[in-house]
This record gives sequence, structure tokens and C-alpha cells, in this order.
Amino acid sequence: MERLRIVFSGSGGQGVITAAIVLAEAAVLHDGLLATQTQSYGPEARGGATRSDVIISDAPIYFPKVTQPNVLVSLTQEAYMKYYDIVRPGGILLTDPRHVTVLTAVDSRQVEIPMHSAMTDHPATPAGYNICVLGAFLALTRVVRPESVARVLEARMPKASLSANLEALERGLALGETHHIRGS
Repeated sequence: MERLRIVFSGSGGQGVITAAIVLAEAAVLHDGLLATQTQSYGPEARGGATRSDVIISDAPIYFPKVTQPNVLVSLTQEAYMKYYDIVRPGGILLTDPRHVTVLTAVDSRQVEIPMHSAMTDHPATPAGYNICVLGAFLALTRVVRPESVARVLEARMPKASLSANLEALERGLALGETHHIRGS
């Protein structure tokens, strides 16, 4: 497998870090891959800038930070403006049109998926939106199996919110299958 470098970015409270942790755990625990996950966030508990880097590979990973991701997930305009130009040429830039207005002058495949809208009628859990985003990401990249992510969710999520989170994952997967790509 080619090494996949991912940056999840947004604001505190969107579940960016949780999505990255779930992805890395799925890769390591259930798909036999190697992964690293790092995170950084502002001092605010909610609403501050948040970033989480994930590297997934079948070969050793010697440096855990991502400088030029294959995939950038930006869930706020601020995160998009800060990171849109670090995506590798030909990489994927995943955004939600409710929160991000994309620029056309980037050398990546821009994928706009209305994930937030898909979750408005969903029995909301704090992690529901981010799990939908993770599902859309999986549909676009196929880096780990969705059932591996589901197994991590079963182990991590409270029983009361598990079915809602599994449904959010399914919604994201379905949305990702019908994505729209802008750019090269």
C-alpha cells in the first residue's frame, strides 16, 4: 500500500480528533497496517482551531507529523484557509459546503459533500457528524475497511449512542460514494 498522509482540520467540538483516532485504531487493530496519529488544538475547549494528523502505511513510519497530506479534510472556513495549500498535487481536499466555500486555484481534487445536512435529521450524538465525515472519507480513499471502523466504534462508543454512530458511518459511506469532484 502507498503511505497515506491525512490531515483532519476543523474546530473544537466537531470531533476531528476522535475521527482521526478511530481511523488510526481501525488501521492498526483490524487491518494489520501501521499508523500514527498526532493532534494539536487551540486553548479553547470548543470552537478553537483543531488539527489531527494520521499516517497509515504497511511500512515503518519514522516521523508522525504530516507536512504534505494526500488527503485534507477541512470542516471550517478557517481550517480550509489555513491548510488548503498543503495538499499534495492531485490529492483530495474534502469539505462540507455548509461550512466551507472552496477556492478554485488549488492543485487537488476538491470534494464537497453535504455531510452536515445529512446529519440534521439524524438522532444527534456529539460524535455523529465526525463519524459521517469519516464514512465519506473512507468511501473516497478505501484506506481501511468500513467494518474495521465499525469494530472500533463498538469498542469505543457508549452503548446508548452506538447505533446512531453506526448509522452516521453508513450515511457518510453512502454520501462518499456519490461525491462530486471539482478541480484536477
